[in-house]
Amino acid sequence: MKLLRILDNFILKLEEFILSYAVIIIAVMVVGKALMRALFTYSPPFADEVSQFSVIIATFMGISYAARKGRHISMSAFYDMAPFKIRKILMILIPAITALFLFVLAYYSYLYVIDIKNSGRVTSAMQTPLYYMYIAIPIGFALGGIQFIRNMLINITDRDTVYLGTDATDYNDKELSERDVQDEVHL
Repeated sequence: MKLLRILDNFILKLEEFILSYAVIIIAVMVVGKALMRALFTYSPPFADEVSQFSVIIATFMGISYAARKGRHISMSAFYDMAPFKIRKILMILIPAITALFLFVLAYYSYLYVIDIKNSGRVTSAMQTPLYYMYIAIPIGFALGGIQFIRNMLINITDRDTVYLGTDATDYNDKELSERDVQDEVHL
């Protein structure tokens, strides 16, 4: 169990590192290219490829991080109105279905990356094998699927709290507990 916790913390720190530097690289490349074009009427040809590579990494490696923190996109109007038991069931079913889709997408994106690798295509400016740019896609989908499975399991094992992610409890429960405290103070 301790080994899994160490591995989980390592993956969290690695995700934070990758996402942070991907965003920094995007900013440096985009702003640098605009400044170079404005000041020197020259824009480095590799800037677009590096930016595209960083956007792909930030997007797909961010799936797992967003799932862990409960920050993924959700349509929650009906969920927010539901009672605790319904929200609990939904937060078991939704991550299970999402994980299934992410694993299917990981499989198909892996096949796509293999197809690109076998084609021998390279990027135009840096002449880097094109599959390097897309390898983060199946990895991100697979890590996201694992994280959603973890979200499902934590909701199964902890019966008293609804978790949006392994590191995030349901905001509806926080609002309810804050209202309960305020009501008790006014009594």
